[in-house]
Amino acid sequence: MSTLTLHEDTFYKHFKPYHHPKASYDIWGGFDLETFDANYELVCSLCSEFIWTVLDGEANDQWIVPGIHYVNRVCYLVTEAQHNDVRVEFRIKHYVSSLTEIGLARQIKHLLACE
Repeated sequence: MSTLTLHEDTFYKHFKPYHHPKASYDIWGGFDLETFDANYELVCSLCSEFIWTVLDGEANDQWIVPGIHYVNRVCYLVTEAQHNDVRVEFRIKHYVSSLTEIGLARQIKHLLACE
């Protein structure tokens, strides 16, 4: 079974990341949990079904993947919706780009088909 690659807009719309009230830092638009100290302890204490890892990738792109990962991690995100270990990754291009409403609806449809 292959991994579905989608745009980061789909991640934000469907999984709804939020700023955890116990987060100690405010990077990544206020949604992140850092990879060290009390933030990392918090990540480990939460249900892993709601945790995502932001990873560094090639060509200055980054990726949002489900679960807790260690290699190339930038930060962790916690979401309102659980991922259920769906085989999906969200690409964050190094240049700003957004999906149209139609494109976003199509990607959500593909995501729902995989869940």
